[in-house]
Order: sequence, then C-alpha cells, then structure tokens
Amino acid sequence: MKLEVSLHKQLGSFKLAADFDVTGERLGVFGPSGSGKSTLMHLLAGLLRPDRGSIRIDGDTLFDSAKGINLAPERRRIGVVFQHAHLFPHLGVRRNLLYGYRRIPASERKIDPQDLIDVLGLGPLLQRDVVSLSGGERQRVALGRTLLACPRLILLDEPLTGLDEKLKFQIIPYLQKVFAEFAVPLLLISHSLNEMRLLTGEVLEFAGGQYLGQTSAEELARRGMGTSQIGYINLLELHNPRLHDGLFCYGWGDQEIVLSAGSEATTGMFELSSKDITLFKRHPEATSARNMLRCKVVKLFGAGNRLGVELDCGGRTLVSQVVAEAVHDLGLQPGSDIIAVIKASAFRRLY
Repeated sequence: MKLEVSLHKQLGSFKLAADFDVTGERLGVFGPSGSGKSTLMHLLAGLLRPDRGSIRIDGDTLFDSAKGINLAPERRRIGVVFQHAHLFPHLGVRRNLLYGYRRIPASERKIDPQDLIDVLGLGPLLQRDVVSLSGGERQRVALGRTLLACPRLILLDEPLTGLDEKLKFQIIPYLQKVFAEFAVPLLLISHSLNEMRLLTGEVLEFAGGQYLGQTSAEELARRGMGTSQIGYINLLELHNPRLHDGLFCYGWGDQEIVLSAGSEATTGMFELSSKDITLFKRHPEATSARNMLRCKVVKLFGAGNRLGVELDCGGRTLVSQVVAEAVHDLGLQPGSDIIAVIKASAFRRLY
C-alpha cells in the first residue's frame, strides 16, 4: 500500500500538519497524547474534513481540496476499529460480524467469514448478545466486523488502550494472526512502544500536531531507553520448554534460557529489561543467576545519558544498558566477547 498525505487542520488552538508519502503493509502512528494521532485517523477515514490538502491511497484520490474531491467515508473503503468497540447493541455477535459483509457486492468479498471466525476464535461467541461480552471479546468482534467489510486499509485507533494488561496481550496474537492471514494493510495508532514493535515495522512519528518523520519501531524503543525508568524492553519469543529442577528451560538460538517456573510451561512471548542484564568479561565463578549467555558485542549506542549495548547471543539479539564507566572497565567495543548474566526471575510473560 502506498499512502500519500498532505493535510492541514485547525481545531481551536490545535493545528495538525501532516505531509508524508509512505509505503508498507504494517504501519504505525506514534506520539504522546495530544500529538495529533487520532485527528489524523479521523481525517483519513473521512470523519473530519481537512482545511486543505490531499489524501491518496495506491494512486486513488480520497480527498483533494484544490480539485474539490472529498469522498464520503463509506466510499473510501477504510475500516476503523476504535478504542471502544462500538458494536450494535441490538444485534447479536453473528449479525454484528456480518453487518458490513452483507452490504458489499459479492464480487468485493475477499474474506470467507468462517475462516475469519476461526482465526479470531469467535465460534463460541456467535450466539451471544454483545452486551454479555468481555472487553477483549468485544474488540475481537469489532475487528472481525471491520475486516469482513473488506476495506482497503484498516485504522486501529488505540484499540487496546481500554483493556487491562492481561486482556491486551491476549488480543495481540489474534491481531498478528489476522493480518498475516488476510493481508489487509494496517495503520496502528498508539502511544505504546510494545504494541508498535509487536504489530508494525515502520512508524510515522508525531508530536504537537507536527509530523516528525518516519522511523522503525525498534529505533523508537532504543531511543526511548534514555527516558524510560524500566530501560529498553527486549522481546523474546521462546519455544518448547522443558521442566528441570523446578525451572523452565527454553531453547533460544544455540543456547538455552532458564526461567522461574510459573503456572504453565508453554511457548510464548516474554519481556526482559535491559537493566536486568549484567555483563561480565569472563564467566563468573559463582552467581545465583541461572542464565550465563555467551555473547559478542555488535555495537554501542547512546540514549540520553545511558548507553545501550547490542549483543549477538548465538544468533539472537539482546540489548543491555550500562554506564559509561563500565564501557571502559569491560573493554566493550564491537567484536568483544562478553557473558550476559540474567536472573531466571527477570523475565515476564506477555502472552
């Protein structure tokens, strides 16, 4: 998908200026509250009219103030999933799901409803009233309804913000499966770096109503290490655990990661703070930490007053953070061999 945008909108004392051309299938819009993310979404979807400018998707003009073009929202074929699901309360789950699907020509129906129901795990919910659904279930139904209307682009406007951490990370795997399976372009609006990294690649960055530029979700996370109290968050997908001496052992590249045993031993996504990785020049003689990974320094990078150390751990990447003095003491430079020591209790399962 190619998205070409040149928009200006004044709302009271707030002014949005967005000028960018971007190509991609999994895009993010990132910025703090009040940066203009949701205003941009409303302008793209046709829910708000720009003061001037233009919007084009794959060469098709949706809005052009100079040419007097302003397609109605229903003609833009842009689906929107809001922070709140906005399901029709008088319709059950099945009729909500099929609402848009039944209103588009058969020739434009590109997704089989049963396939989508299976991917989203909605089968057990089909006969229920929407008022009986949990927050996470409502968001899955809202996503399914939007996808079945076969849009050319889906806008997700802070879709996980209203959910608690447990529900949020239950929904993310569904979102990953849906967009991998059905290849619908996605524009995710969020202020969460973890959501950006798990669901997008390239990101459009906004602040104070201004478009700052395009970057990657990974670069945003590394830059944010300088201001975050929890440091940079490493995301590790771990598979096929085995139980050993009360701990879970996961294969990770050509090494093994050991975690404190929780309620279940399953494949999953885990987070690990850069602050919880201690670096040693040599293998420590004795330590209570269960993970001692052989690594090689790839590069060092600055983030505010902190230094990040990118490590290659047997083909897998970790980022640790150190103070400047430690760089000298450990002789850290690209190519250096190092031991990364991590407690088994430092990992947190996301899903």
